[in-house]
Amino acid sequence: MADMTKKQRVRAALAGRPVDHVPVSLWGHDFLREWSPAELAEATLEAYRAYDWDFIKLNPRATYFAEAWGNAYERPREQHQPRLIAAAVSSAAQFAELRPVDPGDGVFAQHLEALRLVLRAVRDDADVVFTIFSPLGVAAELAGGVPRFLDAALEDRAAVHAGLAVITRSLADLASAALGAGAAGVFFAPLTWASHDTCSTEFYRELGRPYDLQVLHHARAAEFNILHVCRNHNMLPMLLDYPVAAFNWADHGPGNLSLAEAKERTKKAVMGGVDQARLHLMNPREALQQAREALAVGADRLFLTGGCAIRPETPAENRRALVEAARG
Repeated sequence: MADMTKKQRVRAALAGRPVDHVPVSLWGHDFLREWSPAELAEATLEAYRAYDWDFIKLNPRATYFAEAWGNAYERPREQHQPRLIAAAVSSAAQFAELRPVDPGDGVFAQHLEALRLVLRAVRDDADVVFTIFSPLGVAAELAGGVPRFLDAALEDRAAVHAGLAVITRSLADLASAALGAGAAGVFFAPLTWASHDTCSTEFYRELGRPYDLQVLHHARAAEFNILHVCRNHNMLPMLLDYPVAAFNWADHGPGNLSLAEAKERTKKAVMGGVDQARLHLMNPREALQQAREALAVGADRLFLTGGCAIRPETPAENRRALVEAARG
């Protein structure tokens, strides 16, 4: 088969058509260089150029969604997540007081600028997808974490729903702005919530799914929308009807579908095969073997990626092993 461009390869994989090789990409945090549009774009482009990924997942500062409504964090001095200093919501009733955030302001605007910088640099060579956390995921961060949000949901369900509606409207506007800037799609992440370890399916159907679908509705025109389902024992089977082009999850995680199982249950593309929780501990030969095992499920509708963000200390040789497997 003749060589394809990166975009041709991605589109063919999404459609289940033959590809010259399976698209491959990884993403992760550089916790020290996520604090300005220029730094985030620079770190993203360095990885893209070093490993020649087939597409780019713009991996933002994970705290910025909650920062938009007032959460405060301590900037790290080492490669680890920022530390929460103050949560914006201290009582359930305060969820009803939340106001929409304009994507043209503050940290939303900063991350849209990072997207524009990356798009400008890659020109038309590769697709760039823009990360959007789910409304439920953002709301929990505003409350200071999962336990506090669960308490708030029990205390004042109406106020929590009111807050989720406001967050949803703002994230939908952000998704529309990202697509307008040139993103090929959104990488939509419910974080810990679409997991049986965090909440029941009934809880998620009430406080997660309706708001997820509203955000995704605003991104429906994009060709490369991805649902990323975090954590183990996740709810991917009940989310396979989401209106996206591809699904990404930790297929090596306990209680989760394997790549082969997911391919049997959906006609959409699947993204994974690499155990992101262990990739930094493997040697290159192990990484290569795991990638080849993933490819054995069949090249149609397959993207070779991690099940989530990889750790900053992941050796370059292990990252290159994925490229070797996909293109070898």
